[in-house]
Amino acid sequence: MRSLQAGLGTFGVLVVLVIAGFGGWWVYKNVFEADTASASCESQQSTCVANCRKTSTDSAQLQACQDGCRRNFSSCQSEKR
Repeated sequence: MRSLQAGLGTFGVLVVLVIAGFGGWWVYKNVFEADTASASCESQQSTCVANCRKTSTDSAQLQACQDGCRRNFSSCQSEKR
């Protein structure tokens, strides 16, 4: 039995369009918005403190890490002015 190959068909075209759409969205988010959506000082501070809690088990290490976060926060605030 011989059948003709008709091309992608409707489903194939939809799959290609969805992949192209996600690819375009990814490029837009990571290339064009990367510079304009820089993290605020407060969000950087929150992330730093959360990382300190996750990685430091000793209270002295935790305190030193949080002090470093405070210094980074202060320098970030002074750069924004």
